[in-house]
Amino acid sequence: MSHRNNLLLARLSPADMDTIGRELTLVPLAHGQVLADSHERITNVYFPHSGILSFVVEMLDGAAIETGMVGRDGQFGAAQALDDKVSLNKVVIQVPGTASIVGADRLNHLANSLPDFRALLIEYELFFAAQAQQTSACNAVHDVHKRMCKWLLRMHELVGVDLPLTQDFLAQMMGVQRTSVNGVAIALQKEGLISYSRGHIRIMNIDRVKDHACECHEALASHYDKIFSTGSTAHGWVPPRMRDSIITR
Repeated sequence: MSHRNNLLLARLSPADMDTIGRELTLVPLAHGQVLADSHERITNVYFPHSGILSFVVEMLDGAAIETGMVGRDGQFGAAQALDDKVSLNKVVIQVPGTASIVGADRLNHLANSLPDFRALLIEYELFFAAQAQQTSACNAVHDVHKRMCKWLLRMHELVGVDLPLTQDFLAQMMGVQRTSVNGVAIALQKEGLISYSRGHIRIMNIDRVKDHACECHEALASHYDKIFSTGSTAHGWVPPRMRDSIITR
């Protein structure tokens, strides 16, 4: 499997990819696997090919809420590797898949010797900060119905139409009661937008899900396109159709 299945790595020049590829290893990502706990030092950097990494803030009372997702269009651990920092969140595999990984120390060395690669990693961290800020605003001002549809859009973009998810997990990630998620799921199913069985959601009509979602998904897509179309990466921008290909694969 090509390491270029990760869309960040796909932006690299052939020469840079050849250098970095010699350091990468392909690994499976198992559902529920914890890649990092809060304040834990990062030892590996992950470039997913498939699946979803979920960034979770945990409260003292046991509550938790998702603040960001990383999939085929991103990476986890580079910022910590570059600055010798610890993870600020718990990072868990929400949907299983595969990833290319490299040791944090080796990534630091590669980034310091390959300026385009370092610029790419910094650009992605800028996007991820924008994602966390957009999520915070969304959680504060949008209702559960719109937020859940926005969440389904992002999942669809990264995984496809079949989502191995429970309502309990959805409720935890959105920071709401399970009854709220159940009510929205029933309404969306009645309208033919999704089908739901225990532990599994299938998106039946993505266009109508988009119509029900808040503006935050489109805002985030706009951030991604603007950062990577105008950034300093020499071998630059992957057109939106490549991002959209995740949906239809």
